[in-house]
Amino acid sequence: MSKVYIVGAGPGDYELITIKGLKAIQEADVILYDRLINQELLDEAKEGVELVFCGKQPNHHALSQTTINHLLCKYALQGKTVTRLKGGDPFVFGRGGEEAEELAKRSIPFEIVPGVTSGIAAPAYAGIPVTHRDYSSSVAFISGVNKQGEDEEEYWERVVKSMDTLCIYMGVKKLPDICERLVKYGRSQKTPIALIQWGTTEQQKTVTGTIETIMTKAESIQNPAMIVVGDVVQLRDKLQWFESSIREECVEVRSDVG
Repeated sequence: MSKVYIVGAGPGDYELITIKGLKAIQEADVILYDRLINQELLDEAKEGVELVFCGKQPNHHALSQTTINHLLCKYALQGKTVTRLKGGDPFVFGRGGEEAEELAKRSIPFEIVPGVTSGIAAPAYAGIPVTHRDYSSSVAFISGVNKQGEDEEEYWERVVKSMDTLCIYMGVKKLPDICERLVKYGRSQKTPIALIQWGTTEQQKTVTGTIETIMTKAESIQNPAMIVVGDVVQLRDKLQWFESSIREECVEVRSDVG
C-alpha cells in the first residue's frame, strides 16, 4: 500500500502550483484530477501514469464523490502512489476533508498539499487585496451554495454582519439572492462588489460595481467566477495589473503581426 497525496493545483495559472504539489504530480502512478486545474500540469506526469477525470460542473458530475472516494482507496490499496489533483486548495470548498476522512477510515496513509485558493488569488490578479489596514481587517471565504437543510438566513446574517470582506465561491447563478441578503443584513446598496471570471488565467475578466448596479454589469459573467464584496474592491482602480498586462501583450502581438 502506498500514499495518497491530496494536492491543491492553484486557481489556474500554471506557475502557482507549489513545488511539493508538482513533485506529487511527477511521482504519481495514478492522478485523479478536476475540471478547473490547468491541464498543462498533467504534462509533468511520468510516462505511463493513469489519468482519471473527476470534473464537476454545475448540475453535472463526471464521477460522484462516493465513487472518487472509492477510487482513491482502491488504487492506494493496490500499492500505487495516488495524487488527487484539485483546483485551488483542497481544504477550501474542495471536499478534500471528505476524501481524507475516507482514507483515514481505511487506515490509508495520505498527505495534504495546500494550494493557492481562488478566493485570494483571483482578487489579487484583479488588483483587489482581501485585507488592507485602511479598508478591511477581516475576510470570510463563503460558499454561495449551502448544504441542503442548512438555515440559509442564519448563515447569511452571521457572515454579512461579522466580516469586512466577503469572498464568495460558486455564487454567480445566485447573485440576485446574494445581493438581496447583503442588503437585508446591513450592507449599503453602495457597497462595492466585483466578479472575477477565470481568475489568474489569460481569460480573466473582471467587472465591478455596487450592490445596486452589479446585476446589470455582471450579465456577461459566467462560472467559474469569484464574487468579492467590500470596500477593498475600490482599490482595483489603482492596483489592477494583470488584465492590463494581458491587453498590452495583445497589442504587442498585433503590432508584430502588422
